[in-house]
Amino acid sequence: MKDKSNDIYEQLADALGSLPNGFTRTQSNTEIQLLKKIFSLEEASIASRLSGRMESVDTIAERFRLPEGEMRSQLMKMVKRGLVWFEKKGRKPGFRLAPFIVGIYEAQLDIMDHEFAHLFEQYMADGGAADIMKPQPALHRVVPARQAVKTEWILPYDDVKAILNNARIFRLRNCICRVQRDQIGRQCTFPLKMCLSFSSFRGSPGEYDISKEEALAALDRAEEIGLVHTVSNIIKDIGYICNCCGCCCGILRGITEWGIENSVAHANYYAVIDSDVCTGCGLCMERCQVNAISEHAGIAVVDREKCIGCGLCVTGCPEKIATLNKKPASEIIDPPVDFTAWEQERQSKRNGRG
Repeated sequence: MKDKSNDIYEQLADALGSLPNGFTRTQSNTEIQLLKKIFSLEEASIASRLSGRMESVDTIAERFRLPEGEMRSQLMKMVKRGLVWFEKKGRKPGFRLAPFIVGIYEAQLDIMDHEFAHLFEQYMADGGAADIMKPQPALHRVVPARQAVKTEWILPYDDVKAILNNARIFRLRNCICRVQRDQIGRQCTFPLKMCLSFSSFRGSPGEYDISKEEALAALDRAEEIGLVHTVSNIIKDIGYICNCCGCCCGILRGITEWGIENSVAHANYYAVIDSDVCTGCGLCMERCQVNAISEHAGIAVVDREKCIGCGLCVTGCPEKIATLNKKPASEIIDPPVDFTAWEQERQSKRNGRG
């Protein structure tokens, strides 16, 4: 007999797949097993009937024929688990379905286990990575290392210190990508606690809270050890900075493993290494997380097409002969202004209109 609960998870998968971020259906049906790991049947039933549009509690309660208080309680529990997004404008709070990536998946640190990690690997390999990362605009963009760019010509939205200036709370948590890869058997030794989030709203104190100074120090530490800064591919209202390696980060693995060249939006800069004085020490090649630097005739050479403009080769060069140059105006690509604009542009392109 067919398990009728599967129908609910199928509907949820389709709802997630209709969002601009994507959540493709696969022949292996791994995505249904993934959703069952994350959502209870009751949660899946609610989420499957939400969309990417913010709706008031009374509107949602009417759809489910439930008392408003009960509906609010259930939705807030799902907000805390990262399954639903919440926004309060004016007197009425709004709720919407969170995308799978970036959104639901990143909130599942507490339930990541061996089975979940392997299901995620299979899903991404079976087409999940391509569906989520190939469409443009990309989910994330690279911002260059603070010490790699001349302050007089850095674009305002590329200045990581400026991005933090208006924030009032800062939190540092484990990176979901490295936690997931630990369950698989990861190769790198980069620290887990490198995922920085922040907000301009003062919330209740939490165990992951850090000071602004500690947040900046975490970014400096990331640059020192060779991690790439990536953020939401927008200009306004950025809420986190990921510090990524090419072996664990799902976004960068789009480049290093899944053949998706534009899985991350490249920064508006490119690296150059002075071939006349390069000693061929190889440190820049070790630090490059996307294999954009190779050795030719004993010197390091940057493949500009592959270079994502992170600046790690610049900050790590012992001879100080690597530089990060700003691209010409004709090559500068400004991110969408905010998440609403990003969703509109991406949905248009996914529907073949862009």
